[in-house]
Amino acid sequence: QVQLVESGGGLVQAGGSLTLSCAASGYIFGITDMGWYRQAPGKQRELVAVVENGNILNYGPFVKGRFTVSRDYAKNTVHLQMNSLKPEDTAVYYCNADVIIGGGDPPRNFWGQGTQVTVSS
Repeated sequence: QVQLVESGGGLVQAGGSLTLSCAASGYIFGITDMGWYRQAPGKQRELVAVVENGNILNYGPFVKGRFTVSRDYAKNTVHLQMNSLKPEDTAVYYCNADVIIGGGDPPRNFWGQGTQVTVSS
């Protein structure tokens, strides 16, 4: 099976920085979109940042220039650099990717297990 494994989460103080990484593994013909979502307790899961087809960077409305998403196509890896973190950024951050398993088939969506980001005040 395809796996998305996140790393880099942890506890930081407000105003600090953190970098998340996600690596896709398994049988992968190709990946179209790849990026990050987050979900706080009692809240809906929301878009953080996704690298779409054509290398288009799509950021969520609450990022406001503080986060930067980057992608290594050769290694099937996506990274999220988070700066000026706020307590409201506290959430589980999930990697998400549309993965082409076989040639001629449409991409299938996969989720990672999530990594906890906690920002203290």
